[in-house]
Amino acid sequence: MTQDVEKRWNDPRTARKAGGYVLGVIAVALAVMGGALLWGTNSGQDCADAAFAVCSDPERQVLVFGPTLVLLLGGLGALLTAYRVWKRGGRWPIWQGAGWALLVFMVAYATISARAII
Repeated sequence: MTQDVEKRWNDPRTARKAGGYVLGVIAVALAVMGGALLWGTNSGQDCADAAFAVCSDPERQVLVFGPTLVLLLGGLGALLTAYRVWKRGGRWPIWQGAGWALLVFMVAYATISARAII
């Protein structure tokens, strides 16, 4: 017999903590993206013929890889939290869902933003 917890998602406290964590990670990723956009558009270069507002290489790389890295680390952090909650016998599926949601956002952002460096 296994000692697995009952997989219910009706723990409001844990759901609020996981939801706040996801929103916090997304806010940090958006802040990194916004910072890269501001840095790239204020770099003083003439980007009139460029396809993107950010036309310099370092700024583009930060724009593509910065938020992707934030979302990756956030997703891995949520999955690590799910493991720790599972070891304590708590409601781990909520944290696992948060981790997978952040990893899906990471893949979507990386796919969409990859055009900037190609």
